[in-house]
Amino acid sequence: VQLVESGGGLVQAGGSLRLSCAASVRTFNWYNMGWFRQAPGKEREFVAAITWNGGTMLYADSVKGRFTISRDNAKNTVYLQMNSLKPEDTAVYYCAATTSALADRYNVPSRYDYWGQGTQVTVSS
Repeated sequence: VQLVESGGGLVQAGGSLRLSCAASVRTFNWYNMGWFRQAPGKEREFVAAITWNGGTMLYADSVKGRFTISRDNAKNTVYLQMNSLKPEDTAVYYCAATTSALADRYNVPSRYDYWGQGTQVTVSS
């Protein structure tokens, strides 16, 4: 499974960005997907996750109400719509995939088997 993120960039505080993650796999709808981020000097942290059929979306408290995760299984793509961006959202954003059930470990990086290379998001104040 190869995952390729796109859509990052520089935006002012209060602005919006939409990240995309394209998966090169025939069976994309087998995978639960997640977004994580990592700021310089910090550990990788959970942002959002979505189940294989889009039936359940999970969010970190820090982004709830501002970010929306979605997926299009026909396009093998998962999205992260980010609104009301804050300087503290600045990080490299990674998408990740797993065939394991998200259950109670959806926010743990080790739950995910495949990772993209990341895309930089910078929010200026």
